[in-house]
Amino acid sequence: MIPTPDLSHLSAQDYEHVYEPAEDTFLLLDALEADAEELKTMSASVFLEVGSGSGCVSAFAGRILGPSTLYLATDINDLACNCTRRTGCQNKVSLNVIQTSLTASLHPRLRNSVDVICFNPPYVPTISTETAEAQDLRGIEGSWAGGLDGMQVTNIFLNVVNELLSPNGRLYLVAVKENNIPEIQNRMETLYRLKGKILLTRRAGREHLSIVRFEYTSPSLP
Repeated sequence: MIPTPDLSHLSAQDYEHVYEPAEDTFLLLDALEADAEELKTMSASVFLEVGSGSGCVSAFAGRILGPSTLYLATDINDLACNCTRRTGCQNKVSLNVIQTSLTASLHPRLRNSVDVICFNPPYVPTISTETAEAQDLRGIEGSWAGGLDGMQVTNIFLNVVNELLSPNGRLYLVAVKENNIPEIQNRMETLYRLKGKILLTRRAGREHLSIVRFEYTSPSLP
């Protein structure tokens, strides 16, 4: 087993403002661990976590991919960015943290060069105005308020992911049943030739969580 990153430096006060790792986080770690050998053979140049929160996932990826990979972590919450930096230091993984809304300011410079992307989005269905306010406030609410079908924020990212992924890249997406995973899979394959496979599922209270891995159906990009 790959050890869970050390988060002992984060306090209850941190978690009042930053999403605390929970079942969805740990399911994503399990998926990465299950793919660890394949990920190691990729010799990934760039790893990107969108919505890094505590930095747990990025630090975990660092233990799989090794020091030669460039690690980028983004979040809209400046306190989350601070936690991510501290988690990188605590676990001796060099994380480059950027406060930004999704990847809008990043993808022109990263076009088709990211080998591994992890995204645990705000997937909880809410009213659209609540999601917009949460994103504007850039606080902890932005980590869960997902709008209509829980897809309001996720869809923004899915519309640019093909501009980020390298030809052999992988996207690991956390989703719940209410997000309509089959529709996401069909749309991504139809529009971008990114085929989605459900790697793991788990029930956590009322949530039916899944990790979906997307890869190109052929090595060449459109």
